[in-house]
Amino acid sequence: MEPAIPGHLVTARTRHPRVGADYEPPYPSYVARHRPSVKSVVMAYFGLQFRPENAAASVAPLAAIAEAFAAENGPGHWDRARCDDAEGFINVLSIAYWDDPARFEPWFAARGANWTGEEPAGERLGFFTEILKPAVERYETLFSASDRAEGVAVVADGMSGTIREHAYWGGMRDRIPLSQTDAMDSAGGPRIFAEGGRLRVIPHENICLIRSGQDWTDMEPEERRMYLEEVEPVLRAGMDFLSDEGLSCGCFANRYMQVIDAEGRLVEKSFGMSWWKSLAALERWAESHPSHVAIFGAAMQYLSKLGPAAKLRLYHEVTVATADQQFFEYRNCHPKTGLLRTERGVIADQATAREPK
Repeated sequence: MEPAIPGHLVTARTRHPRVGADYEPPYPSYVARHRPSVKSVVMAYFGLQFRPENAAASVAPLAAIAEAFAAENGPGHWDRARCDDAEGFINVLSIAYWDDPARFEPWFAARGANWTGEEPAGERLGFFTEILKPAVERYETLFSASDRAEGVAVVADGMSGTIREHAYWGGMRDRIPLSQTDAMDSAGGPRIFAEGGRLRVIPHENICLIRSGQDWTDMEPEERRMYLEEVEPVLRAGMDFLSDEGLSCGCFANRYMQVIDAEGRLVEKSFGMSWWKSLAALERWAESHPSHVAIFGAAMQYLSKLGPAAKLRLYHEVTVATADQQFFEYRNCHPKTGLLRTERGVIADQATAREPK
């Protein structure tokens, strides 16, 4: 087995991991490996929000951002997903990854910064941009299989061999290189300011983002039935809790996304994407909250029935970013969109968020 933290990021520990060097996980898992020259990555979420009856108005901007991704200095990988929120809006996210911020910056200045600008379809659409630019010491990945990358792992150099730091509470933190020396405690809270017609969220230190996905494309019919009838409803209930009541446990915002292809057709992949006040808040929910305990229990029961024959693929990426590695901007979005709903959010100058009509 390999350590999850690559050798070039290993440093003298001042904080102890949750398990000892003799720990042996019960099943294999893997992490993405960047080449040592990669110092930072970019995770950029370009969101479009609209009511179902205005879906036709979304076609042009979605095509435009896809075209922008193909331009010079565009991302090394991007994908697209959608969710229907509790306010009755469809949210489509075009999610792009770079392994070099020096390529992202000119691209964003030329093609991405105006995403939240003047709406080409009047007030029928809402636009938002949520971006992290973490140093590689500040995020981790985990995969149940090593032959299919997702998310930021697609722009990595490859996958590790089997790793030790997984299948125990605390493994997520132990896989983040910075955890060797830093507790990554959050400080302060986000504030919201109006800038023209846009709302800019001024972030706080060590906000946490998780993208946690499921892929059931390879399943035979009986396993697909088991997953969709016995596991997915429990997962959805947990995602609904975070979307509706997550502020009570430190989750600022949650989206349960269904991956879609270039034509907007549903793919047999999903992921939860949620913003947390801190890594510690995410850990507390994962370890002890009834909504996640139920998800974990349903997944373990399903996997215990199938054993190694299970075709469900799981992955996640978890990032803890400094304030200067974050960018959040919203235009014409309803007040519960993303970080606009943060518990400590204060909109300066009495500005208010507007809903797409």
